[in-house]
Amino acid sequence: MSPMTDKLQTHVTFDETAVKRLACPVCHGDLRLEEARLVCATCRRAYPIVDGIPVLIAERAELLR
Repeated sequence: MSPMTDKLQTHVTFDETAVKRLACPVCHGDLRLEEARLVCATCRRAYPIVDGIPVLIAERAELLR
């Protein structure tokens, strides 16, 4: 496994109460915690959480179906 793969498979520690204060940077929709990422309920973009820090950059988001 590569170091990147190892990082993705580790348990994510994130303060779930902070999610209520965050919004999608693209559409400003509500975010919810799903596995190791934050997913926008409106536009379905998934933002990674790296070392406990959400990466809310549109170019880093994965568009879910």
